[in-house]
Amino acid sequence: MTADSNAENEVTGPQTLAAIDMGSNSFHMVVARLVHGEIRTLEKMGEKVQLGAGLDQYNRLTEEAQQRALECLSRFAQRLRGMPADAVQVVGTNALRVARNAHQFINRAEEVLGCPIEIIAGREEARLIYLGVSHTLSDDIGRRLVIDIGGGSTEFIIGQRFEPLHLESLHMGCVSFRHRYFPDGRITRKQMDRAVTHAEQELLNIRQHYRSAGWQSVVGSSGTIKAIASVLGSLKLTDGTITRPAMQELRRRLVDMGKTEKLGELGVRADRQNIFPAGFAILMGAFQSLGIEKMEFADGALREGLLYDIVGRIQHEDVRERTIGALQERYHVDQEHGAAVEAVAVAAWEQVADAWKLRTAADEEVLRWACRLHEIGLTISHSQYHKHGAYLLRYSDLPGFSQQFQRDLATLVRGHRRKFAPVIFEGLDPEDATRLRRLCILVRLAVLLQHPRDMEAPPAFRLEPGDNKLTVSFPDGWLDDRPLTLADLKNERDYLAKQDFTLDIGGR
Repeated sequence: MTADSNAENEVTGPQTLAAIDMGSNSFHMVVARLVHGEIRTLEKMGEKVQLGAGLDQYNRLTEEAQQRALECLSRFAQRLRGMPADAVQVVGTNALRVARNAHQFINRAEEVLGCPIEIIAGREEARLIYLGVSHTLSDDIGRRLVIDIGGGSTEFIIGQRFEPLHLESLHMGCVSFRHRYFPDGRITRKQMDRAVTHAEQELLNIRQHYRSAGWQSVVGSSGTIKAIASVLGSLKLTDGTITRPAMQELRRRLVDMGKTEKLGELGVRADRQNIFPAGFAILMGAFQSLGIEKMEFADGALREGLLYDIVGRIQHEDVRERTIGALQERYHVDQEHGAAVEAVAVAAWEQVADAWKLRTAADEEVLRWACRLHEIGLTISHSQYHKHGAYLLRYSDLPGFSQQFQRDLATLVRGHRRKFAPVIFEGLDPEDATRLRRLCILVRLAVLLQHPRDMEAPPAFRLEPGDNKLTVSFPDGWLDDRPLTLADLKNERDYLAKQDFTLDIGGR
């Protein structure tokens, strides 16, 4: 047995990991091995899919763009065969954030890959990018500014060591800028000036805040910045470092060349030539707006960040747990009561998980966290606090969470009390609606049994699940001594009956 094999046997959890970044311009996959808690890259794959270019005038992904993406994912899927679900993370970024038919495409893509796909918010993308970049750099002292130019968005992060301090994602990318300023492949002075000015305008929202926060070094990541660094090096303008004087000279040369088809003379790869001027304009705008003089390139990016995020979960350093704790503190949630509700909900889940097909880590996680946060809306108002809580969870930037997971969390909090209305599950596909409806019933039952808030341990209740039915039984005499709980259960029975769900209270 090799030394690596011995090391792997000492580590719990999966040892081969994979991450896929479904970007607006390119899809990337990295496969790595976890040895002694460290990541060793085994393989990298990348393809120019240009998903963002496949958005039509109604922001719907065309069938042609979807086919390009699915064909790429089918090639990635072969490498993922046999890997456990918790060893793989697949995320979509800006193109899927804005696509109106993203959900339908995700369903098709998940069938091809055989694993779930999450659409992440811009700031979550920024957090993961910083995580990937920081693990590929020396552990230096001081703050760093990280910039990542993608196909549909550009992320700006200020952080120190492995901790991001300021996260922003701006809606500008090399694909969208190409469509707007360089659609015919011509590079004129006027077009370049307009593109750079647009980038500076987008940066006005963060310029003062970021410059006040400050940094000691600037790092760029991903393909656009790598290509610019490579061109500057090949032209002997720098040693590969990106400087402001070199950027100004490259700007002059791009305009003099006049056409993207000539960029091969600068060493730009053929598949990147049509987006190179757009990416350059965004970076030039950032240099001018933020007062950047010098930038280094780092090889880490979103996909590496995803790998380290998986490792964090394996090693029980899940950023999502920190996020939940921070929310409890910020909104003054009664944590003792939340934990009591969670204990009841998990006891109920254990009894019905198999019959109701809820036996996944994601089902247990969303159930637990919804219980801990079900009263988060009380910080706004006692009236309709379940709706306030759902809004906070749906639209806040929650590090570590995908948009889908935030939606699920918000749905359970929205539906944990009062009317069990169909509107709570509106817009969900039937499978998701059924799953969340059942989880929501468990949260409602747990909240109800802890309604007295006396921290009394729940009884050894028994649940018998059916498709649209749940029978709950208690020890003899337990409900007789608790008339308030019995009244709550009868009210709950009426709420659920209006949605064709039967709650049978031990023969009562």
